[in-house]
Amino acid sequence: MTVQAKEFGFGMPWEALYGYSQAVQAGDTVYISGQLSHDKQGNFVGVGDYALQVKTTLANLDLVLKHFGAKRSQIVETTVLVRNLRENFDATARLHSEYFGTHRPSSTVMGVSDLALPDQLVEIGAIVRLDVEASA
Repeated sequence: MTVQAKEFGFGMPWEALYGYSQAVQAGDTVYISGQLSHDKQGNFVGVGDYALQVKTTLANLDLVLKHFGAKRSQIVETTVLVRNLRENFDATARLHSEYFGTHRPSSTVMGVSDLALPDQLVEIGAIVRLDVEASA
């Protein structure tokens, strides 16, 4: 039996330009592309404000989860790309922990020299398992 993948996008111009989806569901797994700090119109949010960028990025992650009827507790893995990791590690750890509460997905944090947008300091991707029992 072949399973049809379900794709999701925000309708941002860079999705078609780069040729990708914000997320793809294959069976009970949702693969979420690296989210970044933008509003619903595609305007970048938080120039020079790392914490605001992380919070906005996680809010966009929540929008993807909502589309698939998923909860944060169903995230099994995150990948966090950070510019200036030494400078931003403590804030990264604190905000990631606050976002997840008692849930602890596996996570990889990597320092990178650059990201897609000139003012972008963080990008967060995730893998979600819809067959994992969601907690409130």
